[in-house]
This record gives sequence, structure tokens and C-alpha cells, in this order.
Amino acid sequence: MKPKLSSKNAIALACAAGVLTMTGAAFAAVPLYQLFCQVTGFDGTVRRADAAPTEMLDQLVTVRFDTNVRNLPMTFRAEQVTQKVRIGETGLAYFDVTNTSDQPIQARAGYNVVPERTGQYFQKLQCFCFDDQTIAAGETRKFPVQYFVAPEMASDAETRGVQEITLSYTFYPVSDDETPATTGAG
Repeated sequence: MKPKLSSKNAIALACAAGVLTMTGAAFAAVPLYQLFCQVTGFDGTVRRADAAPTEMLDQLVTVRFDTNVRNLPMTFRAEQVTQKVRIGETGLAYFDVTNTSDQPIQARAGYNVVPERTGQYFQKLQCFCFDDQTIAAGETRKFPVQYFVAPEMASDAETRGVQEITLSYTFYPVSDDETPATTGAG
């Protein structure tokens, strides 16, 4: 005969299972949320694309480039403030990063677009974002971003008529407990 679980033991077992489940969900939340945002364009998150569209529209969109640095001794700037691209056309922008300290820096860039509703249509073919970058003391690096605005944006009722999109990057330090994913331009 199997011994029966007392109600106190059953409650303790259920609580332990709940704590383990919640702990696992907490660790999985950030990568799952990031994946969700990249797939759907939610919250202004730019999507990655494998190929540029074959259709190009006559409608022009101005893409503004915004650069920010959080708690790092570096300068970060776009080589161009704006670009005008046709919807469906591939654009290429360059960003310069200079480590102004006498020590190497490990940093990572995150990105977003405004207005947020255009995030699903602003897609990147090549980007340095989310890859850890090691920048030597005093080094200046040039990072390219190849992108396009998907033609579907022109027929979406919420984004039709949008004439300006801001692509904003922020470089932030990679914490000591994180292992760099790559070094160099991604």
C-alpha cells in the first residue's frame, strides 16, 4: 500500500511546484518577450528580415537616426541625421562609436522606433544591435545598419500617411556576469 499524502504535504508540494514554475518563468520572460517583440514589432521593436521586398512604392519616408549612451565613456553618433527612402527601398546608415576611456569597453546596443505602430514595418537586414561589442581604449568603430520600410505600411490604416520614422539606438554596458556573444560588427 502506498502512503497517502497528508493535506499539509500536498499544500507544501503544490507551493514548491508553484515557486519553481514562477522562477522558471521569470528567467524565460526577458528572452521570450524580446522574441515576441521582434516577431510582432510590438512596442516599436524593429523586425529582422532575410531579404528586401521586391516591391518599391513612390511614397517617401524620412528616417531619423537617434543615438544615446547609457553609463559608458564613449561617443556614439549617426553619420547622417536623416535619410529619405522610398517605401520598400533598402537604406544603409552608418554609426560611429568611439571609446573615450583608457580601458576596453564591452557594450551592447538596443533599438526602438517611433512611432511605435511602425515597428512591425521597419525591418533590418543587417544590424549591430544585441551583439556584444568590445571596443578598445581610444578606438573608433563604424557600424552599418541596412534596413527597409515594408510596403505593407502604406496600406495599414494605422500607419498610412506616416512620413517620418525615428530609429533610436542606445549603447549600454554589458554587465560583468554576462558572457559576450560576439565581438565585432554584427
